[in-house]
Amino acid sequence: MGIGPVMLDVVGKSLTAEDEKRLRHPLVGGVILFARNYESPCQLAELTASIRAVRTPPLLISVDHEGGRVQRFREGFTKIPPMRELGTLWDAHPKKARHLAEQTGWVLAAELRAQGVDFSFTPVLDVDYGASSVIGDRAFHAEPQAIAELAHSLMVGMKRAGMATVGKHFPGHGFVKADSHLEIPVDERDFADIEMCDLIPFRQMVDFGLTAVMPAHVIYPKVDPHPAGFSKVWLKDILRGELGFEGCIFSDDLSMEGATVAGGIVQRAEAALNAGVDMVLVCNKPESADELLEGLVWEMSATSKARLAHMRGHGHPDTLVQLHEKAEYVKALHEIAGIGSSSGELALV
Repeated sequence: MGIGPVMLDVVGKSLTAEDEKRLRHPLVGGVILFARNYESPCQLAELTASIRAVRTPPLLISVDHEGGRVQRFREGFTKIPPMRELGTLWDAHPKKARHLAEQTGWVLAAELRAQGVDFSFTPVLDVDYGASSVIGDRAFHAEPQAIAELAHSLMVGMKRAGMATVGKHFPGHGFVKADSHLEIPVDERDFADIEMCDLIPFRQMVDFGLTAVMPAHVIYPKVDPHPAGFSKVWLKDILRGELGFEGCIFSDDLSMEGATVAGGIVQRAEAALNAGVDMVLVCNKPESADELLEGLVWEMSATSKARLAHMRGHGHPDTLVQLHEKAEYVKALHEIAGIGSSSGELALV
C-alpha cells in the first residue's frame, strides 16, 4: 500500500486502537504530532516507531517545531528561540545571524530526526508588518531579503541533519491582523504589492531548493476569491508557474476557521487537492478525520507521490546520546543559547 493524501494527528502519547485503524486507511499518508503527544525523548521515539510500524511504506511523521511560541517538544529538547531573535541580530551582525540560523536549523532538525520525526513545518517566510498577532515573532524580519537569507541558512542547517523544509504561509500571512485559526482573513492588497514584498522570500527559497510549501488560509480578493490554499491561481499559476516550484504543497489545517469557506471537511479536502495541494491536514477533530476518510475519493498522481517521498528524513540520524557526544553539537548549543543575549558578542569560531 502506498501513502495517501491525508495527514492526521493522534490522540495521545501512544497509539490507541482507533488511531491505528485511521492510520491504516489507504487515504492516510502522514501524521502530525502535537505537544499532547510528547512526554520525553524516549517516549517520542517509541511513538514514532509504532507509527512507522503501522504501514509499509511507513507514514510521514511531522511536527510544528519552529522555535519560540511554536515548539511542540520542550523537556529534553533544546529551547529554540523565536526566529525574530535572529532577525534582530541580523540588523547588527548579518554574518553572525546567518551562522546562528544555520546552527539553529541543524540542532532543531538533528534532535527531531534522532527521535524518528521526518520533518518540521518550518521556516516561516511571512513578512512581519507588525499587524499579525498569530505570526508576530515567528517571522524573521520585516525586510524580505533578510527573511530569505536567514531562512536559507536555517534550511542549510536542517538539510545537514537530513531534514526537508516547509516554507509557510504562502503567499504571506503577515499583512492581515485576523488569525486564520479563528477567522477568515482577507488581504485587500493588489498582486503587485504582494509580489514586490511578500513573494520575495518564497521566490528566493524556491530557487535555493525549498522542499515544500504550506499556503495560507487567507483570501486575497484582488487576485482570486478563494483562500490561497484552495486557489488554482495561487498554487498552479503563481507558485508552480511563475515561481517554478516543483516541490510538495501541504494544506494548512482544514479544521481551521479560515478553511470553512470551502464547505464541509470533504469539500475542503477536494477543493485543496483540486487546486494543486499534494497532502491535506486535518487536526484536532477525530470526527472530521473519520468523515473525510469515509467520504473522500482521490487517486494520488505519481508526481504527488514522488514529491511526498522527498519529505522523508534521509541519511542515518544520530541518536540523542551520539549527538550529545559530538563537539559540534555542544558548540552549537552554546551558540544558540546566546541568541538574544544583550552582549551579542558570540565569536564565530
